[in-house]
Amino acid sequence: GRGRDNGAGVMSFLERCGRKCGSLRVLNSYWVAQDAVYKWFEVVMVDPFHKVIRDDPRINWICKPVMKHRELRGLTAAGRKARGLNVKGKRATKLRPSSKAAYKKHNLIRLR
Repeated sequence: GRGRDNGAGVMSFLERCGRKCGSLRVLNSYWVAQDAVYKWFEVVMVDPFHKVIRDDPRINWICKPVMKHRELRGLTAAGRKARGLNVKGKRATKLRPSSKAAYKKHNLIRLR
């Protein structure tokens, strides 16, 4: 079989969608199907300048500038799952704020 890091994962797929439709915001994404070679995800994208989106208080948070390119930062549901952030409590001590940050914290040699 292939190695773990070979092939496109969830994050690269979401990044590709976000770059293809730059004017839209990625609201969320979820797994649909897979076979031996491919995985299929559905991506829900929103136009932040649409009047209905801007006027709806339940969804207009996505119109803020800070919500640009959530998919590039791994903030959608599939991105959070890929980063291992579905785990909560004491099992998550090696995951937060990120697995790389926790690794650096535990393995950095401090001379003073």
